[in-house]
Amino acid sequence: MIEISDLSFAYPGGDFRLTIPSLRLDAGEKVAVVGPSGTGKTTLLNLIAGITVPDNGTVHLGETEISKLGDSARRAVRASQIGFVFQDFALLDYLNARENILYPYRITSGAKLDGAARTRAANLATSCGLGDKLDRHPGALSQGEQQRVALCRALVMRPKLILADEATGNLDPENKSAILDLLFERTAEHGASLLAVTHDHDLLPRFDRIIDFAAFRQKEVAL
Repeated sequence: MIEISDLSFAYPGGDFRLTIPSLRLDAGEKVAVVGPSGTGKTTLLNLIAGITVPDNGTVHLGETEISKLGDSARRAVRASQIGFVFQDFALLDYLNARENILYPYRITSGAKLDGAARTRAANLATSCGLGDKLDRHPGALSQGEQQRVALCRALVMRPKLILADEATGNLDPENKSAILDLLFERTAEHGASLLAVTHDHDLLPRFDRIIDFAAFRQKEVAL
């Protein structure tokens, strides 16, 4: 599903540099990424999603070398194949929860916003405890509720890859477990892969594999 080779990236004017000799994520695999702040975990997700372009090296998503595509082509791949749960949620304030969840259908060429899509969105919302809050705008939702809206948006188009940046970070223990159950259930249903950045070490035993960015950045070993 993901293959990275000889990647390097640095932000202009800063000291940060991320170097990844190789990384592979297989279809259906559930991998957690851990490590201190500032080691490049979010940057890794952005590089895989094509939000950020590496200075050198390649990022393949399936058969597509996403790192070589132009801006519009990367956006199209991201919209159609990747579900991204952003750390800051990235909800649109002028849309209600239902409209935010369904937003990927509005920006993806060829995606059909039909009754089945609306039903799927409503079912996802209900499974996340948001069934009675779909008409509310983000400003009328708690942080945890906003996070669950963002999760539903990432899952609604049944993507083949889920990238989650602290998807359970603002939730209480009970909701953390429920959200992880939902993530694993939906990825298993569609054979999707999951790459999740987390600081919650209690959740790690549930993943297939763990990438420790602290050790990786020191040793620059293949992942």
